[in-house]
Amino acid sequence: MISPIVDVLILAAIALFVLSRLYVALGRDDGDQPAAPERAPLKRPETGRVEPLEQQGSLNPHLDRPMFTGPAAAALEEIYEADNDFSPGGFVRGARSAYQVIVGAFAQGDRDALRPLLDDDVYEAWDAAITDRDASGTPAYKLLRIRNAEIEDAELDGRTARVMMRYEADLGDGEKTRVAREIWTFMRDTTSSDPNWLLDDVEVAN
Repeated sequence: MISPIVDVLILAAIALFVLSRLYVALGRDDGDQPAAPERAPLKRPETGRVEPLEQQGSLNPHLDRPMFTGPAAAALEEIYEADNDFSPGGFVRGARSAYQVIVGAFAQGDRDALRPLLDDDVYEAWDAAITDRDASGTPAYKLLRIRNAEIEDAELDGRTARVMMRYEADLGDGEKTRVAREIWTFMRDTTSSDPNWLLDDVEVAN
C-alpha cells in the first residue's frame, strides 16, 4: 500500500501544477499579465513608394534629371543632353560667384585673376578699359550687392554651350552708386574635361 505521506505528496504536486496553469492563464490578482510571445510586426501596404534602382527591372537614367523651366528650357535641356553634369541651379550659383569674382578683379585691375575667366575678345576689351581708367585716374566701381541673377537664354551650337545670365547689381565708387543691368554670356565646350565656363560677351540690358 502507498503510505499516507506519498499520497499527500502526490496530491500536493497535482495541486501545484493546476495552480500554476491557472496563474499562467488568468494572470495575477494585480492585473499584470505575462508577456505575449514576440511576433513580427504587420507590414502595411505602402503606396507611392519608389523602389531602389537595383530592385527595378532596369535603371532609369533620368531619375535625377534637373528641371528645365522658363523660355530657355529647351536649350538648357539640349545642353544637359550634351553634358549630364550640367544643371540650371548649379550654373546660376556658379554664375553669381563668377560675377562677384570678375567684377572685383576688374575693379582692382587684377589682370591675372581675370585672364583665365574671360574669352580672348572680352579680356582684350577689359584690359584696355583698365589701362584707360588708370591713366585718367577714374575711380573704380566696386560691387555692393547682386540684386538679381537669372538665366535669360541659352543655346547649344555644335558642342559649344552658351548661357546668357541677366544681372542686376548695385555698384559704388565710394561716393556714388549706380545700378548695373547687364547680360553676360558664358560659354563652354561640352566635350572638354575642364568644367569652367568663360565669359564670352557682355551687353547692357534693357
